[in-house]
Amino acid sequence: MSSTLKLSQRETAFNNEVVTRFELYNSLFQTLPFYQVKEIGILLPFFSSHCDKGAIKEESPAEIIESFFKKYVPDIDHREQLNRMFRFIQYIERQVVLFDAIEDSSFSKIGRADDVGTLTGLLQSAAASDQVRKQISEKLKDFSLRLVLTAHPTQFYPGTVLGIMTDLIEALKTNDINSIDVLLQQLGKTPFFNKKAPTPVDEAVSLVWFLENTFYHAVAGIQTKLEEEFDIDVDSAPILELGFWPGGDRDGNPNVNTKTTYDVACLLRQIIFRCYYRDFRVLKRRITFRGIEAQMTSLENMLYENAFNKHQHNAKDLQGELLTLLGNVRETLITNHDSLFVDIVEDFTRKVRLFGCFFATLDIRQDSRILRNVFDYCVDKGIATGLPANYGELDEDKKLGAIAFNELNFLCPEDADDMTRDTLNTIMLMKHIQHTNGEKGCQRFIISNCQQASDILQLIDLFLWSGWQADSLTVDFMPLFETVNDLKVAAEVMEKLYTHPFYKEHLKRRGNKQSIMLGFSDSTKDGGYLMANWSIYKAKVELTTIARKYDIDLAFFDGRGGPPARGGGKTHRFYASMGKEIANEHIQLTIQGQTVSSQYGSVETARFNMEQLINAGVTSALNPDSNDLLSAKEKELIANMADESYELFMNLRKQPLFVEYLEKFSPLKLLSKINISSRPTKRNADAPLKLEDLRAISFVTSWSQLKQSIPGFYGVGTALKKMKDEGRWKEVAQLYHTSGFFKTMLDNCIMSMSKSDFRVTAYLEKDEKFGGFWKKLKDEFELTKSLLLELTGTEMLMQDSPVDRRSIGIREKIVLPLVIMQHYALNLRNNTTDKELLEIYDKLIIRTVYGIVNAGRNLA
Repeated sequence: MSSTLKLSQRETAFNNEVVTRFELYNSLFQTLPFYQVKEIGILLPFFSSHCDKGAIKEESPAEIIESFFKKYVPDIDHREQLNRMFRFIQYIERQVVLFDAIEDSSFSKIGRADDVGTLTGLLQSAAASDQVRKQISEKLKDFSLRLVLTAHPTQFYPGTVLGIMTDLIEALKTNDINSIDVLLQQLGKTPFFNKKAPTPVDEAVSLVWFLENTFYHAVAGIQTKLEEEFDIDVDSAPILELGFWPGGDRDGNPNVNTKTTYDVACLLRQIIFRCYYRDFRVLKRRITFRGIEAQMTSLENMLYENAFNKHQHNAKDLQGELLTLLGNVRETLITNHDSLFVDIVEDFTRKVRLFGCFFATLDIRQDSRILRNVFDYCVDKGIATGLPANYGELDEDKKLGAIAFNELNFLCPEDADDMTRDTLNTIMLMKHIQHTNGEKGCQRFIISNCQQASDILQLIDLFLWSGWQADSLTVDFMPLFETVNDLKVAAEVMEKLYTHPFYKEHLKRRGNKQSIMLGFSDSTKDGGYLMANWSIYKAKVELTTIARKYDIDLAFFDGRGGPPARGGGKTHRFYASMGKEIANEHIQLTIQGQTVSSQYGSVETARFNMEQLINAGVTSALNPDSNDLLSAKEKELIANMADESYELFMNLRKQPLFVEYLEKFSPLKLLSKINISSRPTKRNADAPLKLEDLRAISFVTSWSQLKQSIPGFYGVGTALKKMKDEGRWKEVAQLYHTSGFFKTMLDNCIMSMSKSDFRVTAYLEKDEKFGGFWKKLKDEFELTKSLLLELTGTEMLMQDSPVDRRSIGIREKIVLPLVIMQHYALNLRNNTTDKELLEIYDKLIIRTVYGIVNAGRNLA
């Protein structure tokens, strides 16, 4: 079947299954239990249409809002107008949930444009050839996929709403109108936001919902399929692994401390036992035979005790005991009971092998600057570090030779500062977590802003001073290279580590495996879209070369956000397009914010997205495309473009109006008031706003609220134009059509641009102060759009992905009133001193942020 026909069929299915049903069920909202709901339900279509017409005419938000009320509700004052707008928001928030649920419920009927890249594709290849089956089996022995859930503040749906969505999706699959009606009423009465900011443990509880309800089943299902179809040793390392950051990631979050980490580790342990206990109850209803009573009683007691007692003083890693008991049950069933129900036991056993007593590995992360301060504190305390007195004055190379790696039992004094106490106590806590949850429970320490080899070795010293021993140091130390400059020196830093005698021995004890984390978000904020992607690509090539030189099994851990500007978008295509120059045996990436609920919110979608990543890693290794190996000339072409876009982006950042524009016309200053995260929106929270302190996530979110997506495209058009002016357009076109990496990078840029709408801020062109700045942004957008359309041979953005384009279009139409209201309230806020009105405007702005991000699904 031709790809064009498939697209046409998917588009038809989307129209029937999603668009038509959304219009139908949207009418049920008029029965929702809201104050003034009938009037609002009648008014909202008129308001949406009015906003759309106003945007087309490029009217200002004030003109659109004021003319609407003058025409449709002329007899109310300004405060009542604001009250109606809050009602509109309440309504639109739930329209977004309904659209999400309808789209997810139609997943199996619509599929995805890339649905060939799942396990089905691998199985079809294997069925056609025993040789291919053998090759896939061999590849899977060396392959792993690790998804790490992070607590970044873009997951706006609270757990209660997620539960309703799950039930709503199931009801929509069968068009159960009565259940849908009741669930929509429940949705109407359920709050969408927290009255106070969540604690790190609250964030952990929120994300554990996905572990318990989707990943537990999806990961086990994929592992089962792979073991059934391919020659995989069941005792070997699992192909799928899960990681967890809430409670362990303290970089820039003073609310995470040692107790937080302990509580989250206990939570993960308790929840996995709760999952096991539910499975055991199914097993118990089936295994009713003689000769197994003792093992079944032991299993039940062990699972119950650990599932319902969160903090156990005598807790220990029970994975081995559980596997032994299940193994005995299995043997008895085979020997004495004709293997009856042995499949249920094997499924349970597989889950215990996968998740142990830890469920997901709790990663610890801290900034290198904090760790250096803690190191200096310990040295100043005069403990027997073995360091020379002038250690602090030595250059980097001499420091590497001077570190003595003495083993001590230094207990942090109570009068130490909070950061020092947290760091040293958490280092000791990691050993305890490994005892209770298993080694995988907490075995990775990530050093943010890593700039030199001593950042790693000094941290190892902190472990050895805190009671750990070198020959039993069951911890992997992982540098995180984030900025463009850090990426340039990453390979040099790692070579110093690989050749350092102590670290070399440590790696040998860890199986010669090294993970390196690369940050997409900060590099985009630091250097723009093209330079960020190109810097990370180059760093991966250089780091792979160094690792292979020293026979190191390298895994890249990609810190990816939801949108392309933060490394998201069509992620699996990046992994499918890695050439031989880049280590791709192990795929590790963060999933965060709306990406968690949109791509992993149900077992079905979670399996689909994980299977795509597995397929990408396996097929890129089995069938390497020579075009994915960039030639020297192609690298020079991309580097030239990256340099040009970098220069333009940096010039924009240096504009005096840059930060002021964001503060004045986006909700940037109010993001800290949105009670969705325990983490401040910027480092140095009490200091005046500086761009370098602003978190990448806040930076990207602010631009997405403005509907300008600057981090996702700015500089791309200028770079393309330079190539065209220099007579290299054919080379660019050739590269786009042959290189998976280059094509994916530009396609994701196009996706970013499709969520931009400069009509909303068109009134700024006439602004005396900001008009020139706005025009600079708009001109680059139009230049980028025209050249990308020419390059792709299309007439509109995302023309080759009609279903995704239609989905984005509907979502953008739903939230356009929110965007207009947000800008209206921001303008009023900037021009009033009335404290009571300021508070109302702030609330209105904050409420619009939720809906805009939720509708975008990967905006932040």
